[in-house]
Amino acid sequence: MSLKNSSVKTRIPKSFKDKLKNKKIKEIYERFEKTLNINNNFAVAVSGGPDSLALAFLAKVYSIKKKFSPKFFIVDHKLRPESTLEAINVKKILRKFNIFSEILTWEGIKPSKNIQSISRNKRYELLFKRCNKLKIKYILLGHHLDDLFENFFIRMLRGSGLKGLVSLDKKSKSESKYLLRPLLNQKKEHLIFLSKFVFDFYIKDSSNDDEKFQRVKIRKLIRSLQKKGLDDKKFFKTIENLKYSNQALDFYVKENLEKNTFFSKKKHKLTLSNRFFLQPYEIVFRALSKSIKLIGQRYYPVRGKKLDRIIGDIGNNRSFRATLGGCMIEKVNQTVIISKES
Repeated sequence: MSLKNSSVKTRIPKSFKDKLKNKKIKEIYERFEKTLNINNNFAVAVSGGPDSLALAFLAKVYSIKKKFSPKFFIVDHKLRPESTLEAINVKKILRKFNIFSEILTWEGIKPSKNIQSISRNKRYELLFKRCNKLKIKYILLGHHLDDLFENFFIRMLRGSGLKGLVSLDKKSKSESKYLLRPLLNQKKEHLIFLSKFVFDFYIKDSSNDDEKFQRVKIRKLIRSLQKKGLDDKKFFKTIENLKYSNQALDFYVKENLEKNTFFSKKKHKLTLSNRFFLQPYEIVFRALSKSIKLIGQRYYPVRGKKLDRIIGDIGNNRSFRATLGGCMIEKVNQTVIISKES
């Protein structure tokens, strides 16, 4: 739906229309609208950074045009003394544009190690819990093109396989929720411009410059490579091509699960036949990871090294028992049974 449509213009408040008159903002919105393209209500995760504030504005315009009533959530991690005040300020800024938000607070003891990863998991946990109560299935996240590139390099350094390299996608499913990332084809610099132009405000996270975090080191490496000729469009195309290859593998993973497993709903157990483990290794690895995630009911799949070890032990032993990802994994004769760990 074009912004030129007169019937649409009458529904968009003047404060929004004035911002959309800017050529750059208009281009960003039209790219966003084309990428999002959903007809369901949704929630929006807002941190107060330029990416999420840009997302909040774009999502609000989209919701007005589609006649939706999205929910906007600000997560206060309480990892820094000023985080609560920042969350309140973000809420006030959004309210000026008739974007009404709710603050979700992470209470309890905070981690001293692996802070970024644990915080991300907790953020999703809070969002999922609130969305479950509101019966919202779609959550919009502010990941952008720069995040896509950073994720690729971080996963590569970890020794990730194909799935890990392309794990940041426009649409993914976790539990019963769909995580949508409609800004993955937008550069961070454009989102900063939008946030400054629309809100004249955004929170600058000091940790984004702290080189004790691997992501910050990777970000600086990418900037250096861009100065030496790394082409963003070609890099994006490479990642897209890898995603198509990943989709092909997922097709055979699904087929393996459908043909070579039996799920007992009553006992909440999954039985894997001998043929399950006769497939190519990557198919077995992914299918087993999905199986453990299903029975263990965890947000994220188990670590690769642990899963490699389990697959090796299953193949090398007549009988076998181990725990992983909240599951009991037991080999009996030629079958493997996965049940919830008691």
